[in-house]
Amino acid sequence: MKIPLAALLLAVALPALAQTAAAPSAAPMILSSASFQDGGVIDDRYSMKSPAPVSPAFSWQNAPAATVGFTLILHDVDSLPRPGFPDNLHWLIFNLPATATGLAEGVPAQPQLPDGSIQTLNGSRKTGYLPLGARIVYHHYVAELFALDTRLPLGPGATRADVLAAMEGHVIAKAAYEGRFHR
Repeated sequence: MKIPLAALLLAVALPALAQTAAAPSAAPMILSSASFQDGGVIDDRYSMKSPAPVSPAFSWQNAPAATVGFTLILHDVDSLPRPGFPDNLHWLIFNLPATATGLAEGVPAQPQLPDGSIQTLNGSRKTGYLPLGARIVYHHYVAELFALDTRLPLGPGATRADVLAAMEGHVIAKAAYEGRFHR
């Protein structure tokens, strides 16, 4: 019996295609912190309870090769919504360089950092990190890191809505990290 050449080529190509399709994808981007455990209680030194509060440290790995910059948003997802504010924004920093692998503890409250990163106004309308302040029950604070395929054409006066709109269609990876706090 004669096997048509096309059938023979298909029989040889199918196993190779199946192996290609089953190849593992790139590792997901991971956000972590030396300041508190994921899902854990956040220390008072990052809160309004401290006489000299500082921003927590964050680090990340496995960013896509096409990353041009990062955006980090830290917010209290349990705070009550106010007009124009879905929750309490504690920190928004964007245009972190693609070469960055983290943020050190205690980032200064400057609109633009030496590496070109830009910090917007937080929920208290101050530049940079807003110390945590939930008073009664534990609130969940979520840090979201976005890897982008572009730098955002915005300045320190940008709102969260401006940043989110500029990020639209440019997010190539996302990671999140959560902590709990009350004083």
